[in-house]
Amino acid sequence: MDALLDIPRIANLLADPARAAMLWTLIDGTTRPAGELAFAANVSAQSASAHLGKLVDGGLLLSESHGRHRYFRIASAEAASLIESLASFAATTRPRTPRQPALVQTMPSQFLQARTCYDHLAGEMAVKVLEAMLQANWLEAEGKDFKLNTLGEKKLRGLGIDISQHSNSRRVFARCCVDLTQRRPHLAGVLGAALLDLYVSDGWILRTARSRIVTITPKGHQAFRKKIGVTI
Repeated sequence: MDALLDIPRIANLLADPARAAMLWTLIDGTTRPAGELAFAANVSAQSASAHLGKLVDGGLLLSESHGRHRYFRIASAEAASLIESLASFAATTRPRTPRQPALVQTMPSQFLQARTCYDHLAGEMAVKVLEAMLQANWLEAEGKDFKLNTLGEKKLRGLGIDISQHSNSRRVFARCCVDLTQRRPHLAGVLGAALLDLYVSDGWILRTARSRIVTITPKGHQAFRKKIGVTI
């Protein structure tokens, strides 16, 4: 019953357009100052402070102070998943015409191809990675999510990902997250985060400063194809 009573509380926090804009600005996992979030939400500094206070009190954001400035970030992977899932659901509940959501029509091609969503990769490439892993039988469906089999563990070790380091995590291991723009699932959870770390550390992708967009490098295109089996 307590969880049921929390639904209206969280829904109320997300219902305000300014607060929604602030949360969406932080969905890439960055930490940003209050002034930047006020600008993103098109509200005054005083109004932004009130909104941010509510989001912190509601458990959706964390704040930290550096000198006279306050910085904010998404509170947890669960909060990020909630925000992304609501955005994805909202895109499916718009009027049927035009068939492609207007939000998607205005997005740059790079954003559609590859971007970060909190701590994992999203976009067309992320969807293709999951499809390739399922086709190659690295993963098996487990309800709405996935579990790693013996072959998958071997393949991930070959990529340099040690699954045993993540075995005690409270997070879902391989979360099925419906991609906002592709309308098909990509990987979130512990595995999604570990894969993004690999892509960045091994030079498969390059992050863009202050943006969710990432660039797939020539090395990355080759690695996605040869090591994971992604058809580009």
